[in-house]
Amino acid sequence: MKFDIVSLFPEFFDSPLSCGILRIAQDKGVIEVCITNPREFAQDRIVDDYQFGGGAGMVLKPEPLYKAISARQKKRTCMVYLTPRGEPLTQKRIKYFTQKSHILIICGRYKGIDERVKDLFNPLEISVGDYIISGGEIGALILIDAITRLLPDVLGNQDSAYSDSFEYSLLESPLYTRPARFLNYNVPEVLRSGNHRQIAYWRRKKAFEKTLRQRPDLISSGVFTKKDFEILLEVLDGRDTGN
Repeated sequence: MKFDIVSLFPEFFDSPLSCGILRIAQDKGVIEVCITNPREFAQDRIVDDYQFGGGAGMVLKPEPLYKAISARQKKRTCMVYLTPRGEPLTQKRIKYFTQKSHILIICGRYKGIDERVKDLFNPLEISVGDYIISGGEIGALILIDAITRLLPDVLGNQDSAYSDSFEYSLLESPLYTRPARFLNYNVPEVLRSGNHRQIAYWRRKKAFEKTLRQRPDLISSGVFTKKDFEILLEVLDGRDTGN
């Protein structure tokens, strides 16, 4: 998969792309990341200007952005513009992106980009959260990382990705490792029992408990089995959780 990033700050990506999962994916040839600076397409190196109609904040000019995007756009490019006005980024949308071969990410800066750029390219507008950050570069890294870890041959154990939070409209169940006892806190007995059926049941139940407590909105979007509904009813009834 190829990622093209249009950003005024290419150096922002140097360190994140050189470590961890993103470095491994590049070394394996699973992903390729290229960065284009719109300043290279501005004769005077000026890429922003004041708003028509007045108002605080500068806006990225259409000409450099248009040329930078056009230089990287392919026939089957999936184009994304990171903006607080976009649809929330979800795991479902991340899975959609994994089916694409080329994703071009436009990183906004300052107040945003000239509306005519969006009219010309009609990118998918994505938000990484209901808050404001200085530019789209952080969001671009979030997007690339979330997509990359779902691609084949990236994670050491792909099942790890499938058990993460949000994969099945539930938050992940609690995690434990050695030692079995730490500062008077013990690992639940069921996780040391070796009974995989009981462990799976415990984890599913804990996932429901955590989701209902912290993100009950996720439940309504899930697709659950009859057994899941039995577990959910048990959680709602407040029965013993098996700790």
